[in-house]
Amino acid sequence: MTADTSDVDVAETEETTAATSDDAVEQTEAESTPSDADGASDSDDAEGGTDDRLVEEGEVAGDYLEQLLDVLDFDGDIDLDVDGDRAIVSIDGGEDLGKLVGKNGEVLDALQELTRLAVQQTTGDRSRLMLDVARWRADRRERLTILGGEVAQRVLDNGGREELEPMTPFERKIVHDAVAAVEGVISESEGVEPRRRVVVIKQ
Repeated sequence: MTADTSDVDVAETEETTAATSDDAVEQTEAESTPSDADGASDSDDAEGGTDDRLVEEGEVAGDYLEQLLDVLDFDGDIDLDVDGDRAIVSIDGGEDLGKLVGKNGEVLDALQELTRLAVQQTTGDRSRLMLDVARWRADRRERLTILGGEVAQRVLDNGGREELEPMTPFERKIVHDAVAAVEGVISESEGVEPRRRVVVIKQ
């Protein structure tokens, strides 16, 4: 039985269990080191440096998107934030922003990739920033979280396994996290991109 999903991160590689992080995420962790004489650790400095880099990414992306909106004659407010190890850039408040999302987020994904390239061209570093327009990704995250919980509970009650529709690595990560919150079930990813999907299984 296949749970219905419709409609978001372009990405990297994914691991297949509920407990693991998104394939789309390249994890880089600073090693912990003893505190120095002033009580500040090297890892604290590294974290601060990472935050500064992500803030810079967001600012570069914001400038690029502001120019793009002007060229396209779109109105919108650009908000910058940092969530974990990535910069978050959101465009809200304008009319017709749905055109920048497109069917199933396809235009948004392309725009996100262009913005990442623009950031890389300026900073010299590969960017993993996430772009959202008109809360499309945020709303999608909420829907997938609910879906993952519902499917997990259904599999727990009825046994067996349930396959979801193919999703992006970003979407699968959200579902894996939601399933992991329900004891007695696990989730795995099966198939090959772009038809890779989450499968929920009773333990």
